[in-house]
Amino acid sequence: MAALTLGFTGMDASTEGELRSAFERALPASGGGWQLVPDTHADYVVVDMDSMYGPMSWLRLHNAGKQVVGLTASPRTQAPYRLGRPVDADALTELLRDIRVANGVEAVAAAPAPAAAPTPPPAAAPAAAPAPEPVAAKPSGMTPSPQPTDQLPEERPAPITATELPANPIAITEPAAPANEPPSVAVAQVMPPAPSIEPVAPPPAAAPTPAPAPAPTPARSAEPQSLAEWLASGRLRGRVRFADNGTAVLLDTDQRQYFGPSALKPVAPLFSRDAKLADFETVSPDVWNAQTAALGAPQPIARLIWYGALLAGEGRIAPGYDPDDRFRLIKWPQTEREFPKHFRIATAMMKGPATVKEVAEASSVPEAEVADFVNASLATGFAEPYREPEPEPEAGKSGLFGRLRGR
Repeated sequence: MAALTLGFTGMDASTEGELRSAFERALPASGGGWQLVPDTHADYVVVDMDSMYGPMSWLRLHNAGKQVVGLTASPRTQAPYRLGRPVDADALTELLRDIRVANGVEAVAAAPAPAAAPTPPPAAAPAAAPAPEPVAAKPSGMTPSPQPTDQLPEERPAPITATELPANPIAITEPAAPANEPPSVAVAQVMPPAPSIEPVAPPPAAAPTPAPAPAPTPARSAEPQSLAEWLASGRLRGRVRFADNGTAVLLDTDQRQYFGPSALKPVAPLFSRDAKLADFETVSPDVWNAQTAALGAPQPIARLIWYGALLAGEGRIAPGYDPDDRFRLIKWPQTEREFPKHFRIATAMMKGPATVKEVAEASSVPEAEVADFVNASLATGFAEPYREPEPEPEAGKSGLFGRLRGR
């Protein structure tokens, strides 16, 4: 039987490099019988279920009939096979051997043992294989924030132009006062006429022309009242810091990135308090560089907007939407490992438009958690209310007989 094939997908470059290194060490120990190929041609595909796009890759491969190996730190996975995290060459060896045995494929890489001689000399001890290099453990329990290179084109924020935001780094520019009104033309009309040779009666005094009312100042939208509203409004500029009782995030509003805890639940207090413009502290470049260096890689501000919308509804559909509406996902959303039920909700919603109650029944998740997930997906553009298409006009009534029947 031909060798089985293995591929990798749904992961970043560093994770794939670790898997390739582990595969090279595991292949001889597993007895061979495997070949590494691109995921589109592989019999078995390893998917990083802990990454943002891992579940979406799993759905695509599952629908295509591929055998999926879920790479995850969780004790269980939806995929038929599981490979634990961090990547371990011994665990990969056992997995390759088990899959090969299940397919009835004998070892092909092991060389046959030499025939025994009458008095064989003592065989030299084989050189010990080099010990595998230790792989640094990665923190589990949370979805790593996506890097800019991992984002889909539609998730990359559009650059903010100078016309969209005020020039002050964090202040909001007030509209300019209306220009001084030009002098009224009525001044010239009430001037006395030039003297005449013959006395004439003075013309009746013209009624003063009322000065035109000044143009009304454009009404400005109400100032945001929470961190989530400020982030969604786009009215912040520059690099600022927002904190509450020891919890803080550093916001680079021009790049639409933030620095802070890798998990979302620790920043929940920032969304429960009121937020005014003065609460956003401008950060100097040297302080910014020193503080962000200790916080790791930047994360997209869209992640904070998603979390703020998740908390805002408190188990109810956000204002402006009908709780009895049907909602649908237009693309697979970001699923955070802090909220494991969201994967079941998203899977149910991908099947078609449904109400909150219908999604809750299909996913076995309480309606309050479904409503919060729908709110977060609506705020970040992953979901939308479903509207029935307009009925098409009936055919056959545009001709002569159609007009006659319409009378």
